[in-house]
Amino acid sequence: PKVAAKVEPFAGIAYFAPVDDAFACAGAVKAEAAAELKRRGYASVVNFRKASEEGAAIEKEKEAVEAAGLKYIAIPWARTDADVKPALDAFLAAVKDPANRPMLFHCASANRASVFWAIKRVVVDGWTREKALAEAETLGLTQDPMKKWAEEYLAKISSK
Repeated sequence: PKVAAKVEPFAGIAYFAPVDDAFACAGAVKAEAAAELKRRGYASVVNFRKASEEGAAIEKEKEAVEAAGLKYIAIPWARTDADVKPALDAFLAAVKDPANRPMLFHCASANRASVFWAIKRVVVDGWTREKALAEAETLGLTQDPMKKWAEEYLAKISSK
């Protein structure tokens, strides 16, 4: 698979891509990465994966994250879900809460996570769709179905 430009090595985390000092985007997170996240100063982990996804050890990750002293925030969402608004509202609320920073947000491959970040950039930070999507591609937006969904969603919310 294509690897996004900002991806750095991180044991136990696929496609770890720091956005800045307060946020990082990633793919799958293994339980053993929780202690290192705490050591690096992270305060919370947002997980977009559903328990039904292959390889998603949701409970094991939650237990490890909380045992390491970080806040675990589950926001299960898939591109095929009928409504993104509840998940998006939960993510934006988590991102806006300073107590959750620094925050790692992730899914399986960093595609969903980077798209939610792009939506945040447009809705909260006032970025253009183009600038937000370009950043998302450096963080993990590498799959065409998710790119198409993101472009359509951002076009829809930008026209309101």
